[in-house]
Amino acid sequence: MDAVPGTGARLGLLLAWLAVLAVAGWALGRGLRVEEDLRRFLPTPRTPAQVLLVDELGEGPGSRALLLAVSGAPPQALAARSQALHDTLATRGEIALAANGDHGGLDAVPEHLRPYRYLLSPTLDTQPLDAAFLRDELEQRLQDLGSPAADLVEPLLPSDPTLETLRLAELWQPANAPQRRHGVWFDRAGAQALLLVQTHAAGFDSAGQQAAVAAIGAAFAAGVQDAPESADARLEISGPGAFAVAIRDRTEREMRWIGTVDTIGLLLLLGLAYRRWSMPLFGALPLASGGLAGLGAVALLFDGVHGITIAFGFTLIGVAQDYPIHFFSHLRPGQSPRASVRALWPTLVTGVIATCIAYATFLFSGVEGLKQLAVFTVAGLAVAAGSTRWLLPRLVTPARRDPADSRVLARLWHGVARLPRPRAALALLAALALAVIAFAPGAFWQNDLSRLTPVPPADLQRDAQLRAELGAPDVRYVLAVQGDDAEAALQASERLPPVLQRLSGEGVLDGYDLAARYLPSIATQRARQAQLPDTPQLRQALDEALADLPFHGDAFDPFVDDVATARAADPLTPGRLAGTPLELAVSGLLLEGEGHATALVSLTGLHDPAALAAAVAPLGAQLLDLKDASESLVAQWRVRLLAALAAAALLLAGVVWLALRSPRRVLRVLAPMALSTLLILAVLRGLGVELNLFHLVSLILAAGLGLDYALFFDHAGDDRDEQLRTLHAVIVCSLVTLLVFSLLALSSIPVLRAIGGTVALGVLFNFVLALLIARAPAAERAP
Repeated sequence: MDAVPGTGARLGLLLAWLAVLAVAGWALGRGLRVEEDLRRFLPTPRTPAQVLLVDELGEGPGSRALLLAVSGAPPQALAARSQALHDTLATRGEIALAANGDHGGLDAVPEHLRPYRYLLSPTLDTQPLDAAFLRDELEQRLQDLGSPAADLVEPLLPSDPTLETLRLAELWQPANAPQRRHGVWFDRAGAQALLLVQTHAAGFDSAGQQAAVAAIGAAFAAGVQDAPESADARLEISGPGAFAVAIRDRTEREMRWIGTVDTIGLLLLLGLAYRRWSMPLFGALPLASGGLAGLGAVALLFDGVHGITIAFGFTLIGVAQDYPIHFFSHLRPGQSPRASVRALWPTLVTGVIATCIAYATFLFSGVEGLKQLAVFTVAGLAVAAGSTRWLLPRLVTPARRDPADSRVLARLWHGVARLPRPRAALALLAALALAVIAFAPGAFWQNDLSRLTPVPPADLQRDAQLRAELGAPDVRYVLAVQGDDAEAALQASERLPPVLQRLSGEGVLDGYDLAARYLPSIATQRARQAQLPDTPQLRQALDEALADLPFHGDAFDPFVDDVATARAADPLTPGRLAGTPLELAVSGLLLEGEGHATALVSLTGLHDPAALAAAVAPLGAQLLDLKDASESLVAQWRVRLLAALAAAALLLAGVVWLALRSPRRVLRVLAPMALSTLLILAVLRGLGVELNLFHLVSLILAAGLGLDYALFFDHAGDDRDEQLRTLHAVIVCSLVTLLVFSLLALSSIPVLRAIGGTVALGVLFNFVLALLIARAPAAERAP
């Protein structure tokens, strides 16, 4: 019999183990870079629409847009509150752009770009900068100076007598912008002041979006000082970022209470099962070691660890909690812990290797997120199993009682032993499950990613209302024009506005927006530059225009200088817009890659996609359906995952065969897992559940649990005491796992609900079927 370490040695090992975990956790906490870019979990896009969708998910303006509505006060008070909010947000680092219709401010055209106004504005396309035009504009300025607009016009007059700056500001207002009241945007009913905000944080950056939402809330709260009459006003924030923040908060709240209940339940179950306070602590050590090892392995092999990898990884290595439970249930008086674990090790390592092979197939999926998940789970399970084998036995003392001596367990096993071998019934059950899977009504796969969002339908409907009020672009359809570079793409897109304006008049769409609206192509800028008069010509035209007008000729020297600057300047390019509001508008509609560029045209109120696609096709533009692209991308992801699962199934069967070397035993071990998978799918399909990617990942975990149950029932052979200990272990494992995943099944988060429900069903089916199939036949038992 192996010597049992003394109390001091056990305490030293425990403290050393805890210290290593603490240091590893501290090191990972300091150096771990957590990513939240959803594109890491998407396959490589193939079609133009898929490429655009992936870019939009990460960096596109749609993912950065937040829609704000202020209500609950008189219109004038709401306008004041809107303006105070706008002015505060303009100074916040989290906010890239805030718009509320107040185009009187000159922030729409940055100071250093104002000399370029005639290159950016379409005025010179139809109107020369001659004496007649200047005369007409100066006469209008005289009228403006005598109007309420004088305070706005007077500062601009010396450098911009034609007010081209304001024309640009008006041109750059969002297409189909809402009505203005008291100088700011309002909804059609006049009951809500509206704002459109774009964040610096990308759409996938939930932490950045959370900071932006918090900044908006703080700015709104501070605005009551500038508009005390609107103290009762309410702020609504909608858009992808706001939804992401709400989902994150909601998920964290649910995971906190689920984690609390899980922890209490786990402690009670293990305490009741083993009646030793140390068992819950010792049982958690291999799982904690595996989790930290998985994180460390991903951190070493990848640039960062994705948040989904962490969440799914800890879920998938949950099977590792069964390893110490099997060990504890096989402890008995008169046998050292190390001898107990040695007897279990062949069976345990078979299950570990088979499960690791299943997850390792993700390495060949072509999806970086799944590769991270494979590394996490394989490293985590290996370390959890290794620590159960070599460290845990040195911590525990021999058991004072043998689970095989339990009268309750003996009566239960006696009842189980009398159960028949329902071979024909199980075959019939499998056939019935296949029939339900094949013929149940409704779609088999769920391709619509929006169905996975826990955002309440009322909030989604409200978001659609705000988008309609603000004239925000359609989130499904977009036009794309390809080019070898940004200049080619811009030139190609400049051919579209006449056709789009005609279609708008015909009711095909309500509005559109494109990068060339903010940044014309270099060719267009050169053409406008050629229309600018030189300095002597401009001064002569200005002198003629000023005749009999009460302006001093030298008052417009800044205007002459600006025109001279624009005439000699190099045309503006996307790179020269850095740090300006135009950068955000252009970068979202002009995507530059290596050796190619895409100019996008966002659409508002598209009523006839087919008519639009047919009209723009001769101009080289393509109408992209991002919803269709998302569904095809999901289907592509699923094909990769299913291929990985098929390979994993073959490898898993091969590992079990090498371990058992008996066709009969191999069949008894694999059959419960295979039939459980069919039954899970049949129940889900029978309930009308459309299967998504999270169901598939959950099926892998359920299969891993079922394999372990069957392997240990097979390991028990025909020895009655071993059978009782195995039954004890599997009952404890099943109850612990069932508790965790049943709580997840009660979640309001669709993803958590899909995982929880699938695995909970798997635990039940695998437990029952392992008892019916994998236990040794009665004829093989010793009398």
